[in-house]
Amino acid sequence: MSYPGYPGSGYPPAGGAGYPPAPGGYPPPGGAGYPPAAGGGYPPASGGGYPPQPQPGYPPAGGGGYPPQQPGYPPSTGGYPPAPGGGYPGQQPGYPPQQPPAGYPPATGGMPSPGYQPGGPLPYNPSPLGFAGAAMATTAFRQHQPPGPGMPMPSAAPPGPANYQPPSQPPTQQHQAPSQAPSHAPAQQMANMKISDMYQYRGTGVCKDKPGFDGHKEAEILRKAMKGIGTDEKAIIDVLTSCSNKQRQKIILDYKTMYGKDLISNLKGEIKGKFENVVLGLLQLPALFDAYQLRKAMKGVGTDEAVLIEILCSRNNQQIKEIRAAYKKEFKRDLEKDIVSETSGHFKRLLVSMVQGGRSESAATDTLKAKEDAKALYEAGEKRWGTDESRFNAIFASRSVPQLRLVFDEYAKLSKYSMEDTIKREMSGDLERGMLTIVSCVRNTPKYFAEKLYKSMKGLGTDDETLMRVMISRCEIDMVQIKEEFKRNYKQTLGRFISGDTSGDYKRILIALAGGEN
Repeated sequence: MSYPGYPGSGYPPAGGAGYPPAPGGYPPPGGAGYPPAAGGGYPPASGGGYPPQPQPGYPPAGGGGYPPQQPGYPPSTGGYPPAPGGGYPGQQPGYPPQQPPAGYPPATGGMPSPGYQPGGPLPYNPSPLGFAGAAMATTAFRQHQPPGPGMPMPSAAPPGPANYQPPSQPPTQQHQAPSQAPSHAPAQQMANMKISDMYQYRGTGVCKDKPGFDGHKEAEILRKAMKGIGTDEKAIIDVLTSCSNKQRQKIILDYKTMYGKDLISNLKGEIKGKFENVVLGLLQLPALFDAYQLRKAMKGVGTDEAVLIEILCSRNNQQIKEIRAAYKKEFKRDLEKDIVSETSGHFKRLLVSMVQGGRSESAATDTLKAKEDAKALYEAGEKRWGTDESRFNAIFASRSVPQLRLVFDEYAKLSKYSMEDTIKREMSGDLERGMLTIVSCVRNTPKYFAEKLYKSMKGLGTDDETLMRVMISRCEIDMVQIKEEFKRNYKQTLGRFISGDTSGDYKRILIALAGGEN
């Protein structure tokens, strides 16, 4: 039987001839056989040739062959001839198999694709390549036989039309998975990391999401508390300390939506002093609150290094990145550049390291690596004359919290001094305080903040700035644990200690943030 031609003109010719054509037809006389003789090759080196090309070079550069491939494609047999040296154009080494299917391409002639029905539509729009290019491209979409030598191809003269028998049923498609899965980008690897693989500090806050929260209702309570003569400070305290920061942001939005007024501006007109400072601090986003504290510590004459140390050496990577973004947005300034301009020496290097937010957050620990780091710290400090502060900086700023705990434990086995005592012996000033803060937060973060609160209120006078900053920033994170450490170490509840050192609405809102006097 003859291979039916396509309606009209085109390929193969419609002159009644079958396929392949009789002698004297195609390939054309004159030595231009197909495939091309030695020195030619397919695809042609430049322009012209068969099939015609839409642009120089085939397949296109820039990854992938033609046509675009689905995952796991091409199959192990059939398909498009392999690129020189084995493999499929545009694919990774080792994929697909390096040896081309036997008998393809044939020396002369060829057979129609078993997956293509004559006269049917092409599996894609052939217009970019022309009809001849589209006809060749259809072989990449055909259905494939199971892995093996592939379809038998003649090696001598083309057979007559009667030699071709269409398959009785479409062969089963067999797709071979890539031998090597492409590696994920680092960001994708982080996204795929399980939560259990990452270290997460878990505390319990006093201020939590309020059950049955209704922003409109809370906004109405605040409106009534400020309307008319006088202010109901108790209502303000109750609303702001009984919900989370996220819910407070909703209250701000609902207040403006309902009354066309800004809640923060209204509160500033009604309350004053330290009570106002606490209320406004609670209404700020945590990252923005920290950004304001850092800006205030560096603005003007002098620098409050204690604030820089407390915030930058106690926050995790995500918090640091949010603080940097908030600082940039609010003040149109770069936090790192301000730190560099306000500090110096090894202390400046420590803070620059901290502000990168690049500490490892892996939950896994490595005892061998911990021993190496402990030995390096010992040799950088106690064992030598002088101190190699850069070695301390590198280890303290990059190791994960669980790994640093292990390093400190291994260090205690090498030295007669603890890590804290070594820092006190080897360093001084702000660098010493910064390093000690890192050690304290690694060992026990709630204990560190309990000590900060205790020192802010003990003796004559009160360090209200530190007291407010710690109470506002930790009330949703780990205030329950801070209270426990405070009572364990100072034999008194945090609420009672605050009550004995403050007064008025300022005292009442701080006690509410501490979860009560008891």
